[in-house]
Amino acid sequence: MKIIVAGTGFVGLTHAAVCSEYGHEVYAYDIDEKKLNAYRSGEAEQINHYVNEPGLAEIIAENKDRYLFFSSDLEGIIEGTDAIFLCLPTPPNVDGSSDLSFYFKAVDHICTLLAKRADTRRIVLINKSTVPIGTARQLERKLHEYNVPNAGVASNPEFLPEGDAVEKSRRPDRVTVGADTDEDFRIIRRIYSQFVNHVRIRYIETTPETAEAIKYVANTLLLTYISFWNGVGARLGETFANIRMEDLKRGVTADNRISTWGSYVSNGAGGSCFGKDIQSLIYQLKSAGQPTDVLQSVYNINEYQKTYLIDRASREAGARFNQKKVALLGLAFKQRTNDMRDASSLKVVETLLARGVSEIRAYDPVATAEAKRFFNPENNHLFEKISYYKSAKEALAGTDMVFISTDWEEFRGLSRTIEQAVKPPFLVIDGRRMIPDYNELTERGYGYIAVGSPYMPPK
Repeated sequence: MKIIVAGTGFVGLTHAAVCSEYGHEVYAYDIDEKKLNAYRSGEAEQINHYVNEPGLAEIIAENKDRYLFFSSDLEGIIEGTDAIFLCLPTPPNVDGSSDLSFYFKAVDHICTLLAKRADTRRIVLINKSTVPIGTARQLERKLHEYNVPNAGVASNPEFLPEGDAVEKSRRPDRVTVGADTDEDFRIIRRIYSQFVNHVRIRYIETTPETAEAIKYVANTLLLTYISFWNGVGARLGETFANIRMEDLKRGVTADNRISTWGSYVSNGAGGSCFGKDIQSLIYQLKSAGQPTDVLQSVYNINEYQKTYLIDRASREAGARFNQKKVALLGLAFKQRTNDMRDASSLKVVETLLARGVSEIRAYDPVATAEAKRFFNPENNHLFEKISYYKSAKEALAGTDMVFISTDWEEFRGLSRTIEQAVKPPFLVIDGRRMIPDYNELTERGYGYIAVGSPYMPPK
C-alpha cells in the first residue's frame, strides 16, 4: 500500500521505517528539509542526531529509496495514497491542554490537497499522535469543511517506549484502531496485516474516542505505578531504619496480581508522553466538571521526585551548593535515548543553578548535543556554568559532589570510577540507585544519599 507519514519525529520516523520493512511504499513527509537530508543520507550519525533509537538507522539505510522515501513536497506524493498517518507534535500549553496548532496547520494543508486530488480512491487519515479525546471528530469536520471526497478518519495511538521503539513496532503488545466504517477498518487491516489474527499480539478494533482514551489511560496508569513506588515505597525506605528497598520490591511484586513494571524508585519519570498526557487528561476531565484528585497527586509526586534529593542533601547531609562544583551524570530522560523532553535533569540543572553552584560538569553517552540545545547560554547566561565531558571520570574530576540522574548501564557500580576521580569528603546523590555497593563507598569516606534509602554518612 502507499502510505504517507506526516511528521518525522520519534513516532513518525519509527513508524515510517518499520512500515517500509513490511513492503509498503512509505513516504515520510516533513517541512524540515535539513532533517530530511539527514535521513536520506542513511548515515547513522546524521539520523541519530535527530532520533537516536537503537536499530532505527539500520532500517532506514536498508530501505531508503526502495520502500522508504523522504519528501517535503506533499502535493507531489499525495496521489494514489491509501492512508496518511498524522504523527505531529502536540505539546502542552501552560494550562495543561494540548497545543494542536501544529496538528491543524498540517491538517489544513493535507485537506486542501486531498480536495483537489485526481485519484479519489478511499483514503483514511489516521491519528498516530496522542490527541485529546474527540480530535478524530474535529478531523472529520475538517474533511467536510474542505469537501474532501471519499475519506475517513481513524485513531491508532502509538505505545512505543523510547529506547525499545523499533522492537515494539515490530512486535507490539497490541494494535488499537478506532474507526467508524468497515471500509476504513479494512484499509487499516491491510496496513497491519501481519498483526491481524496474530496468536500473541492483540488487535483491537473500537470507536475513535475509545482508542484516544486508551492511550491516555495507559500512560497515566503507568505513571501512577511509578509515582506510587516513589511516593510510598521510597518514603518508607527513607523514613524507617533497616528497610531494604530491593527486598521490599521483590516481596510486594511476588503477588501475581501486582505488576513488577514501575516498581523501581527514581528521581522521577520524564520523556515526551507521561507528563504531557496526564496534564492533558487532567485538563480534559476538569473541563467536563469531573474530579481529578488521583491524577493530580500522581503528577505532583512525579514532579517532586525530580529535585527533592537536593533538598535531602542539604537537610540530611549538610550539603552546601553555593560556589560548589557538581558532576551531573545523565542528561537524557532514560537510558538508550538522546531525548531530553521533560527529563529530570532539566529540573536538576535549574535547581542547582538557583542554589548558586559555580559549575555543573555534565556527561551523557548520547545526549550532549540535545543538552546544548536545551541549555543554550543565549537563552540564559547561567547556562554558561555548564560544561560537557566525554566520560563520567572526566566529569567527576575536581567536583564536590555528583548527581546521578539517568539510568545508563555504565553508571551501574560507579563506585570505582568515583574513587579514581575524586577523594573524600565527597557526596554521591544517586537518583537511580545505580550503586549497589554503596557500603564500600561510605567505608572509604564518601557520603551517599539515594532514592529509597536514608542518608549514609562516611564511616
